Amino acid sequence: MTCLPSSTRPDGPLPFDWPVIEAIVGQLNAPDPAWPDKISRIAVPALIIAGGPASPIPQDWLSQVAALIPDCVLTTIPVGHRIHQNSPAEFLAAVRNFLQRPDEP
Repeated sequence: MTCLPSSTRPDGPLPFDWPVIEAIVGQLNAPDPAWPDKISRIAVPALIIAGGPASPIPQDWLSQVAALIPDCVLTTIPVGHRIHQNSPAEFLAAVRNFLQRPDEP
């Protein structure tokens, strides 16, 4: 996987916790080597909602993760990173559709 570039903290007050950003970027750039095995053991249905090309998250990463989870649905709503904020109706529809899937026999 391609590494995310390290970010420089923007000036001024932020509406989020900057150390969290640094920690997430650090984990993505130097992940636990066992993560593919661990994630493939997820034993419940999972939903990943991707934001498409405008998202700062590499979309190929999300595809790779979804492929490792046995019962994973990957849905793309091409509105960027804040999907729930930028397209709440589509976000809710994706979540509802996932939750209303029929149970497997």
